[in-house]
Amino acid sequence: MVDDGRVEPIPGEPAAVADLGGERALVIADYHAGIEAGLRAERGIEVPSRAGERRDRLLSLVSRTDPDRLVVLGDLMHSIGGPGGAERGELEVLFESLPAALDVLLVKGNHDGEIEGWLEGVDVRPGEGFRLGGVGVCHGHTWPAPAALSGEVLCLGHEHPCVRLEDSVGGSRVERVWLRGRLEPAGFEERAGYEAVGWLGGDEEPPEMVVFPAFNDLAGGTWTNLPDQSFLSPFLPNGLAGGEAYLLDGTRLGDYRSV
Repeated sequence: MVDDGRVEPIPGEPAAVADLGGERALVIADYHAGIEAGLRAERGIEVPSRAGERRDRLLSLVSRTDPDRLVVLGDLMHSIGGPGGAERGELEVLFESLPAALDVLLVKGNHDGEIEGWLEGVDVRPGEGFRLGGVGVCHGHTWPAPAALSGEVLCLGHEHPCVRLEDSVGGSRVERVWLRGRLEPAGFEERAGYEAVGWLGGDEEPPEMVVFPAFNDLAGGTWTNLPDQSFLSPFLPNGLAGGEAYLLDGTRLGDYRSV
């Protein structure tokens, strides 16, 4: 996958390494700890817990990339209210397993409730986001803060982008994807509060937007290539009119709306 030098997806993984200017970060989105309990309660679906698999995958990525910081772009936990026992236990074991020297930053998602009140050792920031070096970060469930739009690239989660692919005999499968492309000014310029964002209405080139696939493969998502698909983020799809989709292995699929 083409990258801008700031955010480099890890081939085969729903995660990226970001250059924050003197600091190296491992970035993921939508971990959704405890989702199995949520699926049982919300839909009556019985799914064996994959908490250990999720933890091992993340720990492996931390070991491979040796970051200074782990950045989670929201929805670290699944339940929108307070955490259930399995969910809280999963996160407590996860954070006990991470290297003690690793800083963890959570850009709070709409599923994260009052997580800052009980999960220790995590720097929790508002979901509208902010800027880390040249990288803007937000969750994506609300309009980004002006500071998040002022970097060279904007990273977000929330959408869980997927595409539905069909083969020559009529079979189909759903694959998680990255969405990547320049922000479209028309998707933001009528929004109040962005008067100080230089690339809106000016001659500056807009930042790149990177919409992360969900780390949790049970979380479902937006099938971006289906006609009339509704998006979750208030600035999508209008804010990414020319974006492209990439599979986790880096395969470029082209315009995310017409794959």
